[in-house]
Amino acid sequence: MKRSDFLRNTALMGAATLLPFPAFSKLAKRSNFTEIRRGVGMYTERGGTIGWLMNDNALVAVDSQYPQTAANFIAGVKDKTSRKMDYLINTHHHGDHTAGNVAFKDFTSHIVAHNNVPGYQKAAAESRGQETVDAQVYADMTYAEKWSQDIGNETIHLTHYGPAHTGGDSVVYFEQANVAHMGDLVFNRAYPFIDPGAGANIANWVNVLRSTADDLPNDAIYIFGHGNPKYGVQGSKGDVIVMSNFLEELLSFVQKGMDEGKSKEELAKTEVLPGFEEFAFEGWFLGLDFQINTAYDELMK
Repeated sequence: MKRSDFLRNTALMGAATLLPFPAFSKLAKRSNFTEIRRGVGMYTERGGTIGWLMNDNALVAVDSQYPQTAANFIAGVKDKTSRKMDYLINTHHHGDHTAGNVAFKDFTSHIVAHNNVPGYQKAAAESRGQETVDAQVYADMTYAEKWSQDIGNETIHLTHYGPAHTGGDSVVYFEQANVAHMGDLVFNRAYPFIDPGAGANIANWVNVLRSTADDLPNDAIYIFGHGNPKYGVQGSKGDVIVMSNFLEELLSFVQKGMDEGKSKEELAKTEVLPGFEEFAFEGWFLGLDFQINTAYDELMK
């Protein structure tokens, strides 16, 4: 990837993560805990959805949002339990999922992520200046392909299926609860941020989503990193497949245009992808032009 493209993508994501996403624009702080089943739930405030496992023998969080919202989450946890956190899991490195790590520094025993996450996190921070670098807290436990841990009455599995949204994405699965946290592998009916500067690959992203849907039980409940407010950040296998179908159609649409001799600029003028009109909703920070430009660059390699 050209340095100019890397810097453009980094700047775009950096700006985006400073803004509240539409699905989480209302700051309700401690009232945002939603239990899904068997002690597993989610917390929404600003940034990527935080997943959690909470019972007498286990305390785990998935992603950390921002320092202030992470502090709000921790305060809410302390209202419910006196237990110290066993693990904080980062699904990937983006700031709206890891900037809050600093709030967990003295509250969790370990931070777990894929091998690539600390490096991507450091590079992204360096692109934004020393103050951002100094604010980083990195995973102290990493893995290559699979990681699992029995904790209390739950078993947690982390799986890296290869490059997708980034080169360091984890699917987090709570086996007994049958709940999976997808991080930003799913933007539920919203145009996704794609980060080729940190190893993203749209074609394999399709495979990652379909492999996940095949590997997990059909009745698994999924937590998504972000979502169209109409559809939310909790869903089913069908929602995962919709995301994979969008990405597949994006590549197909761009490849067809390239075969017809259309330029990137011509293709980027497309306002909606037929069949996926719900992805274009008012207030979202990304448009179809970004998706098309990124797909075009990938197909040109």
